[in-house]
Amino acid sequence: MSYAVGGECPDDDALALQLMVKGCEPLPRRRCRPRSPARYAQPVPLPASLWAIPPDTTVRWAPYTCKNYTCLVNRGRGRDCFDLEGKERRRWLADNGGPGFSIDGVLRSRPPGTVRVGLDIGGGTGTFAARMAERNVTVVTTTLDLDAPFNRFVASRGLVPLQISLMQRLPFADGVLDIVHSLNALSNGVPDAVLEAALFDIYRVLRPGGVFWLDHFFCLGPQLNATYVPIFDRVGFHRLRWSAGRKLDLGAERNEWYVSALLEKPMT
Repeated sequence: MSYAVGGECPDDDALALQLMVKGCEPLPRRRCRPRSPARYAQPVPLPASLWAIPPDTTVRWAPYTCKNYTCLVNRGRGRDCFDLEGKERRRWLADNGGPGFSIDGVLRSRPPGTVRVGLDIGGGTGTFAARMAERNVTVVTTTLDLDAPFNRFVASRGLVPLQISLMQRLPFADGVLDIVHSLNALSNGVPDAVLEAALFDIYRVLRPGGVFWLDHFFCLGPQLNATYVPIFDRVGFHRLRWSAGRKLDLGAERNEWYVSALLEKPMT
């Protein structure tokens, strides 16, 4: 809180992020002005912005290892979530009958026009929200600026970013969302108590008949029935789809699994 009132805010985004990851409230409201990027460029208009890399001058790069979007795209060519012409371009387009569902397949499971607003937890650069926007569904993306400007990138695509961690209560009223989606944010790396609290919070913000799309939940074979199925059952969802598949890229002996599920909040 040591700053000049009416002046420029200190560069302490990293501190705010540390607080959020630990489940604390981020920095309080302050009477100062954050520094804007030099030579700021106007965003690309919709709908072209959904699949456009924004100009580098929309970001202040000082807090990050990479100093431009080219660096972010090239650091994992074809696999990095900033590469909108790589793996991101193909996400959720096909339902392979295994642990991966398609957006169109999920939407067909609901009455037409009833999936209108939703949330993507841990949505990275916002590609799930972009795909849903193409289908006239408004999705808010939670993401954290972990050594990259994820929030600014999502916003540049014409989507709504929300900087919040799994440790925090979702900032929505009870029963207001049609769909909640999560890919990779929830896994066996999340402590059981945190996972269960997050699932109950997801249940809270969904309307009756709303669905939670658990996408590629990672765990070890013995954990699935012993730990995670009981947690899902305690929350109270109805199973609409449930698909488990082995993760074999590091060897079958590791007994690693992915689970995808479409879970419905009961009407009563």
